[in-house]
Amino acid sequence: MSWRLECGLCARPVARGLATVCPDCGKPLLARYDLGTLDGEALRRAWSGRQGGMWRFREIMPVESRPLLARYDLGTLDGEALRRAWSGRQGGMWRFREIMPVESDEDPVTLGEGGTPLLEIDVGEEFEGLTLLVKDEGLNPTGSFKDRGLCAAVTRGVHEGATDFVIPSAGNAGAALAAYAAHAGVPCKLFIPEDTPEGVARRCEHYGANITRVDGLIDECGRLSAEYGAETGAFNISTLKEPYRIEGKKTMMLEIVEALGWRAPDAIVYPTGGGTGLIGSAKTLAELRELGLIDGDTRLYAVQGTGCAPIVRAHAAGETYAEPWQDASTEAWGLRVPGAIGDFLMLEAIRASGGGGIAVSDEAMRAAALDLGAAGVGACIEGGATLAAARELRRSGELRDGETVVLFNTAHLLTY
Repeated sequence: MSWRLECGLCARPVARGLATVCPDCGKPLLARYDLGTLDGEALRRAWSGRQGGMWRFREIMPVESRPLLARYDLGTLDGEALRRAWSGRQGGMWRFREIMPVESDEDPVTLGEGGTPLLEIDVGEEFEGLTLLVKDEGLNPTGSFKDRGLCAAVTRGVHEGATDFVIPSAGNAGAALAAYAAHAGVPCKLFIPEDTPEGVARRCEHYGANITRVDGLIDECGRLSAEYGAETGAFNISTLKEPYRIEGKKTMMLEIVEALGWRAPDAIVYPTGGGTGLIGSAKTLAELRELGLIDGDTRLYAVQGTGCAPIVRAHAAGETYAEPWQDASTEAWGLRVPGAIGDFLMLEAIRASGGGGIAVSDEAMRAAALDLGAAGVGACIEGGATLAAARELRRSGELRDGETVVLFNTAHLLTY
């Protein structure tokens, strides 16, 4: 939804930003919206279906409703020269800096994130004929894949002059922001659900974060984060409310393709909440194809819990956007996201790839996480969700003999 500012008296258009009053007549400015492009009845239904709070009316409020993406002049780059340069550098995600949001003369705010292992596993006869791999993100500095995204967001924020950060989190993102903000010497504010596991909250406090516990889910935390950012000027790095977390997350797929000898996997199975990593994976594959470094397609599968599966439901119904999930409930806090601003990007990615969406129960997630443990992977419950989903996809014939399939374990079991 686009919006603009104009004077309430003389109707002069005024540039957005830190605007105050009309520069001509000194009268108040008003926000105007392209109401002719909106369907009133559809808006009424959408507003009624969202949880309470003023930001459920966001389509006619001064906030962008769709995420921004970082783009690079890939046509000016030599893909083969990049491949050689990346392979010759030491490990870590910043060795891919030519297609990341950092200038050549800037230093990233880094704790050594990235370079996590891609492990081949044996978890039963049902996967015979497949090469089944796990990208184990639990070995990042704060124990989860969130380090990649928050590292990139904090890096860009610091170089752009941010003096405070705010984020809503179910735990892992909060811990990651707290660590990177502390390393950068910048304060941060976290809004977390009241029922966030105590160990997760303590990790955030360990890094010195200012925490507010919220009676509600991640969407209510998101509303409060937006208000806090608007009131204080803190850089709000909520999922897809800024473009840089995607850029950090996409390095997971860069590392996978490199580890496979610059060959894309046939399928990835991804635990999906806000969807940054799934969107980042699709973006990476498109960029590598444009650079001429890979060919072929990778099917993307979004995994959610049966108690909170808005993307799976929307995909099955052929919808462009996902209606928020009412009364969301799952033990996998990272998957308990009733509504996501990047819903259309996730749905577009899985459809364009020929993949799909699948929901699995908490019981299946827990059992699969234990099976991953028996294979030597210290998987969180969200990681278990990917193995549970892969079993269903194998039974249905979606995963075929001879294919290379990558599961994402997004955090270490000890993060809970």
